[in-house]
Amino acid sequence: MTQLGLPDAIQACLFDLDGVVTKTAVVHAAAWKETFDAFLRAHEGAGARPFDEVADYDEYVDGRPRADGVRAFLDSRGIHLPEGSPDDPPDALTVHGIGNRKNVLLLEKIRTGGVEAYEGTLRYLDAVRAQGLRTAIVSSSANCRDVLRAVGAEHYFDVRIDGVVAAERHLPGKPHPDTFLAAARDLGVEPERAAVFEDALAGMDAGRAGGFGYVVGVDRTGQADALYAHGASVVVKDLAELGGKR
Repeated sequence: MTQLGLPDAIQACLFDLDGVVTKTAVVHAAAWKETFDAFLRAHEGAGARPFDEVADYDEYVDGRPRADGVRAFLDSRGIHLPEGSPDDPPDALTVHGIGNRKNVLLLEKIRTGGVEAYEGTLRYLDAVRAQGLRTAIVSSSANCRDVLRAVGAEHYFDVRIDGVVAAERHLPGKPHPDTFLAAARDLGVEPERAAVFEDALAGMDAGRAGGFGYVVGVDRTGQADALYAHGASVVVKDLAELGGKR
């Protein structure tokens, strides 16, 4: 293992955004809860079982493209809506409409509460770059570039594969490995020589399915066992645990 806590063969590092680089996972979860709870009350009445910010978030929406998350959660409740289209208004009773409502709420929360980066991740990124490894950000978020700019972290990454790029290239999102594979391809590195850094179960599944050389699970919410079960090679609470200094 290297000073970075990675196998010697690793040449590139592929990082998820929310929950790994930035402290936005909790903001996403809150926006999803507000969106789904309002929908469920309107659909099923005041007695509707609310969206759980931990269990439902981890299982159905974390790490997935927005529409996939809507679809997966509603399916879990036996609710089926028309797909609609990506430009549906946020009050439309469609899969895309609900997803767009969540995005409106998310942007409001980001604007009012700000975004922070994990200091341990920034130190680790400095060390990774100093060792000459190539880096990519791989996120299902269409707001990825704006969030990176907000925390001054855009310069850390040679390649960005986010929700915008995935839509342009018609790449299915996590748990499919396609976005991570695209990042490795853009970096000119074979998957077995790349490490994936993820906090989402869907991201673990993507890392395992893509045949990546090392999959680091970042446990921010006490789900280490689940991260291992979904394919993590190692689980840490913060990337600073892997080593690397500025």
